Amino acid sequence: MTATPTTKGSVYVETYGCQMNVSDSELMLGRLAADGYVEAPTPEEADVILLNTCAIRDHAEQRVLGRLGELKGVMKSSAVVGVTGCMAQRLGPTLLERARHVSLVIGPDGYRALPALLEKARTGERAIETSFDLEEHYEDFTPRRFDKVKAWIPVQRGCDYRCTYCIVPTTRGPERSRRLADVVREVEGVAAEGMSEVVLLGQTVNSYYDGEAGFADLLRAVGRVDGIRRVRFTSPHPNDFSDDVVRAMAEVDTVCEHVHLPMQSGSSRVLKRMLRRYTREGYLDCVQRLRDSIPGLCLTTDIIVGFPGESEDDFAETMSAVESVGFDDAFTFKFSPREGTPATRMPASETVPDEVATDRLDRLIALVRAKARNRNLGLLGQRREVLVERAARRGELLQSRTRDFKTVLIPGPESMIGRYLTVELTGTTGSTFTGAPVNERLPLPVA
Repeated sequence: MTATPTTKGSVYVETYGCQMNVSDSELMLGRLAADGYVEAPTPEEADVILLNTCAIRDHAEQRVLGRLGELKGVMKSSAVVGVTGCMAQRLGPTLLERARHVSLVIGPDGYRALPALLEKARTGERAIETSFDLEEHYEDFTPRRFDKVKAWIPVQRGCDYRCTYCIVPTTRGPERSRRLADVVREVEGVAAEGMSEVVLLGQTVNSYYDGEAGFADLLRAVGRVDGIRRVRFTSPHPNDFSDDVVRAMAEVDTVCEHVHLPMQSGSSRVLKRMLRRYTREGYLDCVQRLRDSIPGLCLTTDIIVGFPGESEDDFAETMSAVESVGFDDAFTFKFSPREGTPATRMPASETVPDEVATDRLDRLIALVRAKARNRNLGLLGQRREVLVERAARRGELLQSRTRDFKTVLIPGPESMIGRYLTVELTGTTGSTFTGAPVNERLPLPVA
């Protein structure tokens, strides 16, 4: 009779930030599961609590600090609390000083040491692991995936760009890419598990290069994997959309018709100060090349307002770029200074007053929403293929997604999750659609 392995305890992981952090949380859970830990449904029940953090903006770090305070009041007295990820990498020992109940601080390259550090922490020893490992891709880890419909697949870590506002090179180190064969092996594994959509992840994912193969080669190789119906990637850099990459996107049927293409500003003057390494004209040219090659392409973006020295004329150029491109959606932010980045060393006289930045953000959001709403109203009545992803927060509906990344809420039982359906777009809130499955005997949703 086989003995039941001893359980070392339960672990709860709470994730903040980008999809790369979600993937890292899956890796940590998988590593701890292999070491004998089980997943806890809530922090109150956990023997180990890990907050996997983001450092991209000050607001993200303040949320984590607030959450650490909340946990102190509900956690078990014997529980071990750790902070992992980019905020851990950035703040290091400062976190141990600011939160005395935190025992572990581990950066993105330190997860291999997690089980050993946890054992020490459970005996009262506090530890920090924030060294960079330029060879670390966690190839021998088996992720414990949160999503059973699509899989996050890291293909690259770190970043070699040095945008003046960005902390990522400091928190994730230099760029390095996984071997193409290792990525394909992981994709084959998730396809064997029944998942048909993969999202390739990297800080500047389309600059992928493993020493032999580039991003176009990767798209073609992943797109050929049996069982994979949709390939997505995030986030690319406008400078790295070579003709070969654009051609691969157009030719590989499984590559979806959506690109999240960070613009950050529509002013060449501001882009130069951000060290984005492209101009307004270069960005618009990239948009045109993508749209010329990929009919029906959906474009989303990131935009920062209030960068030091941004004038009203600069902001007007951002607004006109948004008008020109017609983004389907945008993540919009006020500039957040990050200690250690060059932008914090710009003259204080160039600081944009908060009330000015807030006004610009409000105007930008209004424009993005108006353009997206008009665009989406024109899609009503069309039929689209969707993949049902999960139960929606609203009513008895399910959340599904089109190939071009539109969210469509449809009626139906949770047994439909993971299925592909054809739906008719019946209504829109301006950003999200409602839809009726075609040839499915289900009630129509309320628009």
